[in-house]
Amino acid sequence: MRFQRILYKNLVCLLLLTFGYVAPLMAQKSRQQLEKEKQENAQKIKSIQSILNKTASEKKVSVGQLQAINQQVTTQKKQINLLSDDLRLLDSELKSLEKARRELANDLAKLKKEYGQMIYEAAKRNTYLSQLVFLFSAENFNQLVLRYKYLQQYTEARQGQVRQMEKVQQELVAKRQRITAKQQQQKTVLASRVEEAQKLTVLQAKQDEVVKELSQKEAQLRAELVANRRAAATLEANLRRLIEREMRERAERERRERLAREKAERERLAREKAKREEAIAAGEVPPPAAEPAKPAEPVNAGGMTDEEVKLASSFKASQARLPWPARGFVSDHFGRKEHPVLRGVIVDNLGIDIQTAANEPVRSVYDGTVLDVTAMPGMNNVIAIQHGEYMTVYAKLASVSVRAGQKVKARESIGTVAADGEGTSSLQFQVWKNTTRLNPEQWLLRR
Repeated sequence: MRFQRILYKNLVCLLLLTFGYVAPLMAQKSRQQLEKEKQENAQKIKSIQSILNKTASEKKVSVGQLQAINQQVTTQKKQINLLSDDLRLLDSELKSLEKARRELANDLAKLKKEYGQMIYEAAKRNTYLSQLVFLFSAENFNQLVLRYKYLQQYTEARQGQVRQMEKVQQELVAKRQRITAKQQQQKTVLASRVEEAQKLTVLQAKQDEVVKELSQKEAQLRAELVANRRAAATLEANLRRLIEREMRERAERERRERLAREKAERERLAREKAKREEAIAAGEVPPPAAEPAKPAEPVNAGGMTDEEVKLASSFKASQARLPWPARGFVSDHFGRKEHPVLRGVIVDNLGIDIQTAANEPVRSVYDGTVLDVTAMPGMNNVIAIQHGEYMTVYAKLASVSVRAGQKVKARESIGTVAADGEGTSSLQFQVWKNTTRLNPEQWLLRR
């Protein structure tokens, strides 16, 4: 019975050791995800800082500079939150390791106690009753074999107990080393969090300073706002003309196809009628009169070609997976919102503004056909690319490298981003479905 209890306790200890590895592995998945997010966010901070440095080099306080600072503040706060998550995760990992260490220490103490009892029992047997006497005092041969097996198993159990104690001892040492490493990592992360918090304080002070300076330029900002609204309205009107022209052409194409189908049906019925009349004149049995075919449904809704239908379908299926047209960050989101400086003033963005560096390459987000390339005040060069019933628009370009009617591939370079008079470089990017404006951020890969 004692031997069975010892084996049972060894099994339990082995299970504890096994599950001792599970908790760190489960936490490791969160650790890997957290480290990935921290690296990506740190890279974003670096990218925004680079854009901000180029914007600030113009020595002019601008809305573009404020937008870059706002984005950097947001990203900096996220980095602090990630570091806070890291500290909480480290604390949880340390608690798990400490708990596992205590359990291992208890297991080791129990194993040593049990081993001591086994040695004591063995010593008693060797003193009062030798193993040889124990074996040969058996009443029959079968009992002798059983006693021999018992002694053999008892010896193996003692050896197994020693191995188990050595294994637990090694695991205990490893746990202590991991605890020390985690404590050092915790100190490092805490120092990083303090450093990032100090950076945030500096950024927020700069943010307040820029807002204050811009508030003193209200007249200039309102004039810029009027000019921007005028440019946006001109761009929207031009795009709607392009879309309506395309829709008219599709409707006309569909009408011609319908008329061609109707003409072919009339000619078919006329041929059938002529055959019947010839058969009657020859005294033959005329073939049965042909029934008019049911009106055929248009193959492609909206008058699109098969290629355009396929392209529109694949474009739609790529929602939330389109590549970004340029590197940078969204400085102005889609739709209506308050002006970043002027109180009570609402601005409306037809798409999104992606702030980046001057002359940054701009790339098509999907396969398509260049519908239009034009220049207009306040928007510089504008490219519209058709993807079936969808259209993407790239405005505020310094240069273009495509022409109307040209087919382009996804990620193909189509131009470069321009810089305004205050040193801000941003791409205006839009997505349309026929005459409906869509939120571009819902179509691009999440960053």
